[in-house]
Amino acid sequence: MRRFTLALVSTLALLGALTACGGGEKAEGGGEKLRVGYQRFGGQSLVKARGASPGSTWSLFESGPALTEALKAGAVDIGQTGEAPPIFAAAGRTDFKIIATSQPVPEGEAVLVKEERGFKGFKDLKGRKVALNKGSNVNWLLVKLLEANGMTIDDIDVKYLKPAEARPAFDNDQVDAWIIWDPYFSLAQRPGVQVLADATGLANNREYLLASPRALKDKPELVREFVRVYREVTDWGIAHPEERVKVLAPELGLTEDVAARALERSARPLAPVDAAIGAEIQEIADGFTELELIPGKVDMKSRIDDRFTDLLK
Repeated sequence: MRRFTLALVSTLALLGALTACGGGEKAEGGGEKLRVGYQRFGGQSLVKARGASPGSTWSLFESGPALTEALKAGAVDIGQTGEAPPIFAAAGRTDFKIIATSQPVPEGEAVLVKEERGFKGFKDLKGRKVALNKGSNVNWLLVKLLEANGMTIDDIDVKYLKPAEARPAFDNDQVDAWIIWDPYFSLAQRPGVQVLADATGLANNREYLLASPRALKDKPELVREFVRVYREVTDWGIAHPEERVKVLAPELGLTEDVAARALERSARPLAPVDAAIGAEIQEIADGFTELELIPGKVDMKSRIDDRFTDLLK
């Protein structure tokens, strides 16, 4: 088994991402603001697009690992990721708490291939080049796909590529398959592209809301208000799918049909965290440790913080 080290986002890339999205920590009237890290999808994007959290500033990240690097650097207070980034972040000694999650979204991540290649199942990718973003939720999906098909990581040629790198590599046949999540998944779907497998029956693919302990201590009212609004706006979007698409498509830079496809399968209600959620993410962490994807065991159960359960039930 090859030994893998943690993926690190360079300081310049991190600073560039933060600079691009801007925003200070002070409100126009001088009050303190909550610094939110978000990805271009999910309920947080809807909160931003609707202007529903004026007590926040926003920084955009391409993936969960990039967001957790910002959390480690103290550049954001709170942010949402998939299930794997918190584990890689914990292994990298990032201090955070998991304060909310979502209902499972297994249909929201998948293995994409070209129909013309004739692949019928994941086993057909043995010896082939498979692209994915290291440390993201799809990293766990890969582990479960290999396990389900009696394969190991050495049976495929893994190419760790960020979405912006993986899409052209997939389009130009530089890789044979791409394991990706929405909305990149939806954006890549077109005639000739086949969904070889998704996470159904393999991984829950939840979202997790992470907060820095310092923000929980120093900005408790801002964090609580953000969680309340996040839940409220997410519920509104699920109840009003057509309006949600019209609000989110411009924010995501997607056409309405692409946004609608992604949201229909991937938008899920928020949920509170509890011991069962802690056990679930601990199982994933233990799997990464066993496969030497992270350097040693990490305690994810201790990261669970259920103080906002009353807002999420």
